[in-house]
Amino acid sequence: MKSHGKIAVSASFKPRELMTDTPRYAGVWTAKIITLFPTAFPGVLGESLTGRALKDGLWALEPIDLRPFGEGKHRNVDDTPAGGGAGMVLRADVLGKAIDTAQSGVSSDRANWPILYMSPRGKPLDQAMARRFAACDGLTILCGRFEGVDERVLDEYEIEEVSLGDFVLTGGEIAAQALLDTTVRLLPGVLGNEASTEEESFSAGLLEHPQYTRPANWRGRSIPDVLTSGHHGRIATWRRDMSEQLTRERRPDLWESLRRKRDEDGAD
Repeated sequence: MKSHGKIAVSASFKPRELMTDTPRYAGVWTAKIITLFPTAFPGVLGESLTGRALKDGLWALEPIDLRPFGEGKHRNVDDTPAGGGAGMVLRADVLGKAIDTAQSGVSSDRANWPILYMSPRGKPLDQAMARRFAACDGLTILCGRFEGVDERVLDEYEIEEVSLGDFVLTGGEIAAQALLDTTVRLLPGVLGNEASTEEESFSAGLLEHPQYTRPANWRGRSIPDVLTSGHHGRIATWRRDMSEQLTRERRPDLWESLRRKRDEDGAD
């Protein structure tokens, strides 16, 4: 296991385990997750490269259970919507206590430590956003449930809303894991091969070109000859052409955005 000097110390609503397979080291990129289902984490993030990086201390994960911050005997965290309507809304006072605990000891600069709320009305998650988050010291994610959260909390803490797309999930936990996966893999040392993050989809504003490997012929389908030619220049040109073709066909919105950027750069 890599050493980062010393274990990080921060406030906690309840005692943490003294022994853990994934200690949080000082100065390591950290994700704090406010959720009603803390056992949902790390989930798939504990597997493969992100899981190995978590165990090696390349990043840290701190799920924060929202329930203990609830009000009354039953630790209520929600109430009926003001003005009427179906469903329940997470209370501002409960969320405020949880967020204050999560933010204890971390930067108050939202550019350096953003607080995110996974919401279908947020800005769509993209690769540029993931790169921005990876460049921070860490982030806090609020996972909603029911009909959402009290709007005053979003305003009070300057919370950034982020969406996975135009659909609705039962809660923010799955969305939070997707955001963390795309962000954590960009942290130094997580993938091991930094070039792989430069060649994949969206890194240059294009979808990734097709990939092939052995066997050379499978069910009558052969690897394109150019990829076995050994001519690196032709291979690079083919990959670029295929990326552009796929982007035009499958994501005309991305292609139009790239075309406008090229026009602007040419005009400069």
